[in-house]
Amino acid sequence: MNVVEHTLQIPAAGVALEADIVVPEPATGVVVFAHGSGSSRHSPRNRYVAGELQQSGLGTVLVDLLTAEEERVDSRTGEHRFDIGLLAGRLAALIDWLEDYEDARGLGVGLFGASTGAAAALVAAAARPEAVQAVVSRGGRPDLAGQFLRQVRQPTLLIVGEADPVVIGLNRAALQQLAGPADLVIVPGAAHLFEEPGALEQVARLARDWFLQHLRPLRPRDGHR
Repeated sequence: MNVVEHTLQIPAAGVALEADIVVPEPATGVVVFAHGSGSSRHSPRNRYVAGELQQSGLGTVLVDLLTAEEERVDSRTGEHRFDIGLLAGRLAALIDWLEDYEDARGLGVGLFGASTGAAAALVAAAARPEAVQAVVSRGGRPDLAGQFLRQVRQPTLLIVGEADPVVIGLNRAALQQLAGPADLVIVPGAAHLFEEPGALEQVARLARDWFLQHLRPLRPRDGHR
């Protein structure tokens, strides 16, 4: 499979976001990653999951939703990582941009969110119901999406570690509010970061299967490349 990564600066909501994009040929969909608190597109956990998705024929977009200056401020204050409105607005703008990106044009979009990035993904899914076809949360805080949970009709998978009881409770409560088909999977023995042997591999398998099941082309891609 031909896998080439492109690093681009993407205009989104008045700023330029750094993104690493891979779209295999052929691709069955594209998954945008929304990173969690204090993380970035270089997160080894999300890069591992992205690699597994790519091998299954899914495109991936690993993006920093904060600018370099915002990251510096956030590392000291933590003020941006919980600004779900800011993160979701930029994620929605990135989804709009993908509609005109040649390699991803016509592909259904999935969102993979971790920690606070999961809330941003759910808010963006509610805002872009036509483009976003599925959502996966890894150790996420879907509760931070608040009232937008009731507007998310896309199939949503919530993945939580067994040794993360507070987050399990928050995810169970969010599961009851989601408007579309949704499931909660608890990974045995895993903590919040899924660092235990085999835990991240299980996350990748669950995400891959969910996206392959639910992502479909938005329209024919005749003449693409």
